[in-house]
Amino acid sequence: MRTGTAQEAEPRTYGGWRRRRGIGLFGMCVGVTFTLLGVVVALLVAAAVSPRALVYLVPPLLLAALLGLAPAGATPLAGVLLVRWRWWYGTRRGLTRFRSGPQLELPGVLAPTALLSMTDGYGRPYGLVWNRRTGHLTATLRVVATSPWLADRDDADTWVACWGGWLASLGHVPTVRWVSVTVETAPEPGSRLADTIAASLDPASPDGARAILAQLVASAPAAAAHVDTRVSITFDPTASPLAPPTLAEATAEVSRTLEGLESALGSCGVTVLGRASAAEIAGMVRTAFDPSARGEVSRALARPGEQSSGWADAVPLSAEELPGCYRHDSGVSVAWSWQEAPRQNVHADVLARLVAPGPYPKRVTLQYRPFPAAAASRVLESEVTSAAFRQAYRRRTGRDETARDAFDQARARQAAGEEAMGAGVCLAGMFVTVTVLDPADLPQAIATTKAAAESSKIRLRPLTGSQAVGFAATLPCGTCPPALARR
Repeated sequence: MRTGTAQEAEPRTYGGWRRRRGIGLFGMCVGVTFTLLGVVVALLVAAAVSPRALVYLVPPLLLAALLGLAPAGATPLAGVLLVRWRWWYGTRRGLTRFRSGPQLELPGVLAPTALLSMTDGYGRPYGLVWNRRTGHLTATLRVVATSPWLADRDDADTWVACWGGWLASLGHVPTVRWVSVTVETAPEPGSRLADTIAASLDPASPDGARAILAQLVASAPAAAAHVDTRVSITFDPTASPLAPPTLAEATAEVSRTLEGLESALGSCGVTVLGRASAAEIAGMVRTAFDPSARGEVSRALARPGEQSSGWADAVPLSAEELPGCYRHDSGVSVAWSWQEAPRQNVHADVLARLVAPGPYPKRVTLQYRPFPAAAASRVLESEVTSAAFRQAYRRRTGRDETARDAFDQARARQAAGEEAMGAGVCLAGMFVTVTVLDPADLPQAIATTKAAAESSKIRLRPLTGSQAVGFAATLPCGTCPPALARR
């Protein structure tokens, strides 16, 4: 994400993002383009050797070309059929259903994770999520964001610039794989206020005062909201120049790197409360799977000396993934990813409606995957070369250049120029999950979330057949759906 320019008399706007594209023709990816060219070459060779062979080659090749080129939404028809076949295969094998067992493992893509309780250099405890399959370690920072509505315009501009600088600095930290910024909102169950008032209430107080406080406690859940903002950073210890051979050395390396990252994060318009403990991470996961237990979890975390025993208290009793939703314990969730970023420049508070508290528990996650500083220039040069290739191809074939093609080429050149001046480059994605306790409320929750996304200039795409992955991407466990898709 890069900052744009604005006039002094108008609020500053931001933009500059674009979809990553290769040397693909007609909107196809590189692999499909070269496959199509290979098919054409094969037909020409077959026609030169034996024209009668075309009778046997043309029908299957035309079918393959149809599956690869026919659009079905934002993906080719072959991709849609592959997803549906995988879903059918997983359903027949029982891979979409989970029942808790003695292993105390989380369901789905979270099964390889383990929750570790560590201490930093000052002896303060914090939690790390260790992926035993990939070796990644994820730490979560608890932060409180400052509203731009209560600050001067110059301050908001400074925060955005510092956030861009913070993301750019990640390109010089080889161990950082991705960063997930999550804003979780939910109706406040009122347990914290009720416990506070019950503990401070004088037994000799007047009955009228007791009645007023009781009425306040009863009405608080309808008038208050729970808002939790966190930044989860996923590390790959094997990418470190030190290459720590043991888990203990890897966690020590992560702790040292976190010191600098969290201190620099304080200039981005947030107050860093500290690293989330293992018990707090387990509580976040527990309330996601069992939203009716939010009050119970809040009371447990408020008790001093509360410790976590791994995922023992966070594992759901049951979970089932359906094509359009995800059923788990006391809730039903629907997950989306964004289809594309806003096409126009936006203001700093563009996501305010989407992340604002609503009548249903909701988690909005922005995920950033920074490119190493050494590779960023190569990636952008490749994007500029691809845009120039598409322009030359259109000129040779006599096709007119569209406004979107011209805009995309200008954005690619702008990104390359800004990177040459020191800007960072990263891939960005968004995942949204909304949860209801009553399945009858699901249509209303979906409509409310979509309306909020449209007001934030975001187009959401339901993760059909991948609801469990989208659900996990909004948890502080280091799940990255694009990385899972490449495995």
